[in-house]
Amino acid sequence: MKYISKYNSPIGIITMLSDGTNLTNLWIHGQPEVKGKFIEKYDLDVFDKTRNWLKEYFIGKEPQIKIPLKLEGTEFRKMVWNYLLQIPYGKTVTYKDIAILVAKEKNINKMSAQAIGGAVGHNPISIIVPCHRVIGTNGELTGYAGGIHLKKELLKIEKIL
Repeated sequence: MKYISKYNSPIGIITMLSDGTNLTNLWIHGQPEVKGKFIEKYDLDVFDKTRNWLKEYFIGKEPQIKIPLKLEGTEFRKMVWNYLLQIPYGKTVTYKDIAILVAKEKNINKMSAQAIGGAVGHNPISIIVPCHRVIGTNGELTGYAGGIHLKKELLKIEKIL
């Protein structure tokens, strides 16, 4: 069973999905939506924690609230998403930085930054799993499912831009 709830944020409506315990998806209006049949529920503990996390985030604080996450995807994507979770608030890394870490973990010589970009682009939990903190090697803002304008807004909140 999947549950759905919405949050009205300064950058638009945010939709949250949960399995009842964990946050499984989070997207901003304008990003690709998860399709399916969901039960609308406002009062799940995970939704309360997520709303409080988002409130802190949007006033420019680094949220300290721990949200139970369930990242669903291939092993490769989950590996990349776990690296995203390690990017500190207010900092950025490049796709190449993550590629080097993944190659080392997989014990291979090299990993394509484009492959990393593909996994980052399929991040199911926007903002909380901070794919917006990944930039091009030259410092360029590239790729964001909701558009570069949303990526810029998130980076401004964290005082990166």
